[in-house]
Formats: sequence, C-alpha cells, structure tokens
Amino acid sequence: MSSTDTDHEYTTPRPFRYDAEVQPGEKRHFMYKVGESYLGHPVEVPVTVINGDHAGPRLFVTAAVHGDELNGVNVIQQVVKRYEPTDIHGTLVCIHVVNVPGYVAQQRYIPGYDLDMNRAFPGKPNGNDAQRMAHVLYERFLSKCDMGIDFHTSTRNRMTTYHVRANMDDPAVDRLARAFGSALFMSSEGASGMLRRVASEDGIPTITVEMGEAHRFQPLLGENALAGIENVMASYGMLPTVTPKEQTWSKVISSSSEKTWIRADDGGLVEWQFGPYPIVDEGETICTVSNHFGTEEHVVTAPFTGFLAGVLANPMVLPGQPVCHLVKVDPDDRHKVEALFDVVGFQYQTTYHWLGKTKTSLPQITDVMVPVDEATAASSAADSTTAE
Repeated sequence: MSSTDTDHEYTTPRPFRYDAEVQPGEKRHFMYKVGESYLGHPVEVPVTVINGDHAGPRLFVTAAVHGDELNGVNVIQQVVKRYEPTDIHGTLVCIHVVNVPGYVAQQRYIPGYDLDMNRAFPGKPNGNDAQRMAHVLYERFLSKCDMGIDFHTSTRNRMTTYHVRANMDDPAVDRLARAFGSALFMSSEGASGMLRRVASEDGIPTITVEMGEAHRFQPLLGENALAGIENVMASYGMLPTVTPKEQTWSKVISSSSEKTWIRADDGGLVEWQFGPYPIVDEGETICTVSNHFGTEEHVVTAPFTGFLAGVLANPMVLPGQPVCHLVKVDPDDRHKVEALFDVVGFQYQTTYHWLGKTKTSLPQITDVMVPVDEATAASSAADSTTAE
C-alpha cells in the first residue's frame, strides 16, 4: 500500500520491487503469472516497468480490466515504445492486459462464471479466480505506485465519448484528473471493488478513462490518451523538460440528477434523429424504435437538454435496454461542446461511427454514375478502339 505524497521530493532513484527488482535506468518487459488455466498452464499478464534514471513518483497505467476493451491496450503499447529510463524522473508501471482470460476469449468478463475484474480489487489470496488475479496484481505492482490511470471503453454494442470518471471530491484525485484532462468528468466514488475506488481509498489517486468502443483500436482517442499521460507525467515532475498544460474548459457531473440512462420501452429497430452535434433539447426526438414493417413507430425524447455521452451502436433494441446516456448541459456548455466537436467531432475525426445527422449531405455512389444510355455509348466507343 502506498502512503506516498506525490509532491514528495524524491532525492534518490529507487529500484522497483515486486518479487524481483527493476533497477533505476532499466526498462523491463515480462510476462507475470497471476493464475492457472483449466489445464494447469500459467495465466500470464504482460507487464512493462520503466524505471527512470532519476528519482520521482510512480505512475501505473492499466488496460483491459474488461477483456473486450482494447483502446487502452494500444495506448499502453505506444507508451512503452515512447519512453525510456533516460526520459523519466520516477517509474512507469504498465499492465498491458489485466483480464487475460477475458481478453483471450474476446469478452468483457472472465469466462466460466462471468466474473467482473473491476469488482474484485484489492482481491483475496484465497478468493475466486478474479479476486486471486486482482490480489496478485494489486499487491505486486499497483499498490507500490503513487497514482494510477485505468483505461476503459464502452462494452460491446455501445459507444461512449471520451471522458474521465473520478472522485472529484477527493483533492488528490481531482488534481490527477485535471492533469490528465477531459472536456467531461463524471464524478463518483465508484462501486465497491472497482480499481479506481480501492486505490484512491488506499492513498493512490486513480482515475478511469472511458474512450470509445469495444473490440477496436481508435487512433484519435489513443492520441488524446497519450497526450493526457504525458501531461500527467509533466504535472508531477516525471518529465521535467515538458511544460504542463491547463485545460480551458471542462464540465464536472457530480449529481445523478445531471445525468440519466434513457431506456427503450419497446423492442424493434433504432433510427437516430439527433445531429449534427451530439446534443438534444428537452422534448426533442433522440431516436425512434419501429417494427420491421415500418407500420409502428415509438419515439424516444430527451427529458432535458443534454449531451449524448454514450449511445447504442446496435440498431436492434429490447424493452428496458439503454439507448443512450444523457448528460445535462446549460446554454454556455452547449456552445463549448459544439465548438469542441467542430474540432474533434464524431463524423469528421472518426472518434467513432457517427449515427446522427450530418451538417452537409454526404456524397452518394449515384453522384458518380451516368445514365444507362451514356454508359452504353461510352463502352461501345471504347470497344471499337481496343487493339487485339
């Protein structure tokens, strides 16, 4: 367990100890056993420790706590290629894939009993398989750090905009979250057994970064995350040659009355009606749910003016399933969100698949087609001049 203040003035480089040592000035990639398979083979987690030449705090970054959430895996791969011990004052501890069984099976939970790794921390040495794996990772690596960033995405068939989840009422967590940077912060303690909650309560301020879709890499989101990690390291003195940046605008959502999951009351096919921005006014139609004949249509409306922080990607829906996550915005917030999405918008920057309306009509295949008689004439002319 870490009780270290991240503002502490470190004077001497420290080896990073788990059941081995990574010395200052060393970068080590290795597979670490956290459990066993049904065949008794080791379940191993990929780990990188970059221990800087110079003294400083320790930062952990984790990905794939849910096995189908891959954006963070790509981010950490880029992190370990980007930094060397000569660059860093302190230590980077990178757990590339936390939930290896789920990752291998390409599913969210640990196969077998669908155990959620993000409800298993800090783990138990004699608990179920999720708790045992969590215990090994937490005791050997995560608890030895001073702060942490845990990367997630939405689950399958949903899409979420880039945002940070953190307990913003904790000053140390608030500082870390703002150093990472996001236009949207969802503030809460987090559920029992959640990595960010457990670590933060142990004096290791930790945030969750939600970014995009499951089962894919999304480069723009990855670039944003890499910039966030660099800014955290700069803000805490781990990259003394880099000047930290401050965000010009952000919104913190801390009350349940400021956000809601909107669920379908009817089953059928979803057709989105919002756009060109992911904002809807109170009473505006967000989407319709219709039957396959198009003879019945049910309208889903916005209970308040808000920003669509997450939406259903699968066009099929059952009664009770969430269709979107709506976050309340005021007029000033609305202008800021519109300006932001003009720069890093959904459809223009491939943040994720755009489902709403667009500003302008997109090109159609028929725009480059010609009438049949013209096409036939052109083909005949080409045939008459073709050499044998």
